[in-house]
Amino acid sequence: MQINDAKVRAKELRDLLIYHNHRYYDLDNPEISDYEYDMLLRELENIEAEFPELLTEDSVTQRVGGSKGEKFSPVEHKVLMESLHDSFSYDELRDFDRKVREVSDNPQYIVEPKFDGLSVSCEYKNGVFVRGSTRGDGAVGEDVTDNLMTIRSLPKVIKNAPEFLEVRGEVYMSFDTFTNLCEQMEENEEVPFKNPRNAAAGSLRQKDSKITAQRKLDIFIFNIQQIEGVELNNHKSSLDYLKNLGFPVAPFYSVFTYIEDVIKEVERIGNMRGEFPFAIDGAVIKVNDFTQRNLLGRTAKFPKWAEAYKYPPEEKSTTLLDIEVNVGRTGAITPVGVFEPVLLAGTTVSRAVLHNKAFIEEKGIMIGDKVILRKAGEIIPEVVRLDAHTDSSKIFSFPTHCPSCQSELFESEDEAVIRCTNSACPAQLKRHIIHFAMRDAMDIDGLGPAVITQLIDTNLVKSFADLYKLRAIDISSIERMGEKSALNLIEALEKSKENELYRLVFALGIRHIGLKAAKLLCEHFLTIDNILSAKSEDYLKIDGFGEIMAESAFQYFSLAETRELISELKSLGVRMPDVEKKAEGGIFKGKTFVLTGTLPTMTRSEASKIIEDNGGKTSSSVSKKTDFVLAGEDAGSKLIKAQTLGINIISEEELLEMIK
Repeated sequence: MQINDAKVRAKELRDLLIYHNHRYYDLDNPEISDYEYDMLLRELENIEAEFPELLTEDSVTQRVGGSKGEKFSPVEHKVLMESLHDSFSYDELRDFDRKVREVSDNPQYIVEPKFDGLSVSCEYKNGVFVRGSTRGDGAVGEDVTDNLMTIRSLPKVIKNAPEFLEVRGEVYMSFDTFTNLCEQMEENEEVPFKNPRNAAAGSLRQKDSKITAQRKLDIFIFNIQQIEGVELNNHKSSLDYLKNLGFPVAPFYSVFTYIEDVIKEVERIGNMRGEFPFAIDGAVIKVNDFTQRNLLGRTAKFPKWAEAYKYPPEEKSTTLLDIEVNVGRTGAITPVGVFEPVLLAGTTVSRAVLHNKAFIEEKGIMIGDKVILRKAGEIIPEVVRLDAHTDSSKIFSFPTHCPSCQSELFESEDEAVIRCTNSACPAQLKRHIIHFAMRDAMDIDGLGPAVITQLIDTNLVKSFADLYKLRAIDISSIERMGEKSALNLIEALEKSKENELYRLVFALGIRHIGLKAAKLLCEHFLTIDNILSAKSEDYLKIDGFGEIMAESAFQYFSLAETRELISELKSLGVRMPDVEKKAEGGIFKGKTFVLTGTLPTMTRSEASKIIEDNGGKTSSSVSKKTDFVLAGEDAGSKLIKAQTLGINIISEEELLEMIK
């Protein structure tokens, strides 16, 4: 590679790695696998090694991946929370050993599993847990003490403790907890986490520690950062000491003298990956003796006395026997591959999601093909690529009609997913009714997921309209619903008939139409009849609507099934009142508000309505165009950003004074 080509590629790689760092560490929502990221980083390291003049101090290769963050209070780490250098072959481990032996005589190594979670620091004074923080950028992290308090396996008080102790650990989520969480998130129409590591990170960085507590996080402690009053000479004795104090440490750790024995242990741990109830992505090799560590020193990014061996994703070839089509909770038509069973990362795999029509076409996959499978994040089976066509291979034809309700499927030009948009589709019914009953929608108190499931299973409810046909005697016949509960639910259903039109529109669960968009739609058309008679171009005239939202709303309200549903709801007494046209102007005309924190006497939705009724607009993010930030208790990063930009910050009391 010539210097000019290397310069261009290095710039491309740095931009890519910064982008993926942000998605991984700050958003807890990665787009590529750890292995793909590691390969990009290794390519950049090789370019910088070949062309040292291209190495810069701020290069991704010279710093820890995360950022300081703005969500929580900053914590400065007195002892840096460093990253580790990665190896991807046994020869690289032998090279690590050679470099260690150039400085240290007869080193011993300790080998541990490398847990795939979120690195944290925990501080204890006189045996009491006083502060916990994330790694952040290695020098400054975020204070997550309250959230770490919810982890049961982390000791809050330790006996026979030193005066001060700071330990480093890895917060993780077990496979079982991760699976259950993803199922719950899908039920609540949330995008599930991609893997346990991101689930753990996202859960630990919640502003509400009650949510963190529900996520059932766990932790392993693997290092002492600082200690006062106790002398320790090597890493094994420090782990033994932590274990005696009651900290959860690695389930096993062993000391070795020779690198070939280290490699055998690394290989052994790799073969055990499928047996652990938690995710590991490698093994960590550390020089055991602390004096030798001091001699070896460190680089700007990582210590020279430790190395992480990263396991490549295990891949296996198998035969694609068939492709089944499922209807998801959002109406997405998802193809699922059925495979010749194969042992992969410790479990037998026979099914994997093929995502969508475009995925099948891009991979060139046909039924009967040999394909390569692997497990994303050691959990979810996925097809990596086509291995080979066979004589029996045949093209898979994607359906044109929903396999559940036979409605014609809708394929948008703006997304790869093909959908069934029939709100009465049986496969989507539970998800739709959960949304229909939620607080910001029709607010039907007592109609939770468990009750909805029973109503559907007993064929009492097959559409939204059926909810308003229910009788108390029907409801009381299902499990755990007595006469009083049944009457309360009937009362809640009757009350919901009086809701404003925008809440019904939001409750219908139209793709891309959230609560705010439903309000805009109703304020523009004013009546349900105007909405039903509107043309595609009419939706584009709504202030705040883009092409995707406009097309989604038009497609939904033009369906014969939707028109029949609206008509039936009307006949059952759901009012759908006309919207009063807003008067032009208002004291907040042309002003944009951002709401943050918990207000003393009203919800943020109620405050937003006051602002909008007086001509103002609300936004979810603070920018230079923001006029006011309405801040309540526990206001977070939005308040800090507003202070930085010099934006007017007001309280609920001041808002009410302004509209008098």
